[in-house]
Amino acid sequence: MKKLTLNLQSNFSKGRFLCLVFTIVFLISGSISAQKKDMMVRIAEIEIYPEHLSQYKAILKEESAASVKLEPGVLAIFPMYQKSDSTQIRIIEIYNDKDAYQAHLKTPHFQKYKTTTTKMVKALKLVEMNTIDPESMKFLFKKINE
Repeated sequence: MKKLTLNLQSNFSKGRFLCLVFTIVFLISGSISAQKKDMMVRIAEIEIYPEHLSQYKAILKEESAASVKLEPGVLAIFPMYQKSDSTQIRIIEIYNDKDAYQAHLKTPHFQKYKTTTTKMVKALKLVEMNTIDPESMKFLFKKINE
């Protein structure tokens, strides 16, 4: 044990050694907190009546932007539609946890979306997902701005 301490002291300055220790502690605590989080990921599969499509898209665009901008627990609400059939909407939803999702459901912008689009929706399926690599998600949206 003494030899290891002497080698560390001879190879690293005291400042570098402390920096290394803090880095290791930070990385370990980040992994632990990421594992504790119960991130909620879901894909909403929605079919819209064709006559309501443009109005629905406008309302959804407004709601998704407000959710991400105003709610810290909403990590992503990313709406899209199939190229071959624009009435087939898909939304990737990512929340910090189930509490963030429950809070989202109570927001004025979500309530407006839900009440104004009910008659426009022909079918709705919510698919709960599990992440394969939650650590990589930290970098997913960050790279878009690079």
